[in-house]
Amino acid sequence: MDADKIDIAIVDDHTLFRQGLVSLLSDSGKINVIFDAENGQDMIHKLSRHPIPEVILMDITMPQMDGYESTKWIKENHPEIKVLALSMFEEDKPIIGMLKSGAGGYMLKQSRASDLVDAITGIAKQSFYINELVSGKLLRNIQNNQSVKTLQVEVNANELKFLELCCSDLTYKQIADMMNLSPHTIDNYREALFQKFETKSRTGLVIAALRQELIKI
Repeated sequence: MDADKIDIAIVDDHTLFRQGLVSLLSDSGKINVIFDAENGQDMIHKLSRHPIPEVILMDITMPQMDGYESTKWIKENHPEIKVLALSMFEEDKPIIGMLKSGAGGYMLKQSRASDLVDAITGIAKQSFYINELVSGKLLRNIQNNQSVKTLQVEVNANELKFLELCCSDLTYKQIADMMNLSPHTIDNYREALFQKFETKSRTGLVIAALRQELIKI
């Protein structure tokens, strides 16, 4: 495998679409497709037999195990993997559903190949990809539609700085170095913010902070 290329996997129940995407992305010279799978169960099977990809392109509507369930499984079992939803749906509901499940971005299948490569590159570096579909308006709709507290979450100055740095591609150890704090203290900030925002992932923190307008991209 080429160290300069981004390792990805494709999960989609349409064989011809998968095969076409594998060819298209491989030809870009920036992407290495490790495997493709026809649904979430097939994905789990192949993850145990292949190297772990950096990014998974995830369809939504699939038999046996759909994109929502598959994304939740990834975030619980392989939180280091970034998920980029790739679907035909433009409506708010599937976009919000995938973001709430743990996806770091959302692209339409009719997007240009160059835009998809840019999205994969962006999500690999920053853990999320914000475009016109995943706008501030939609992120605020997550708050309006979920049955959790909608009051503004209070964070202190250090927690706010930590949230801002979470939007970068820095590791938690690098964030600790930049803030002149110990990794243990950073772990405490992370866990405290996970509880405040009722999330379990770094992507969830970023989305929650964006929707409450605590940070800006």
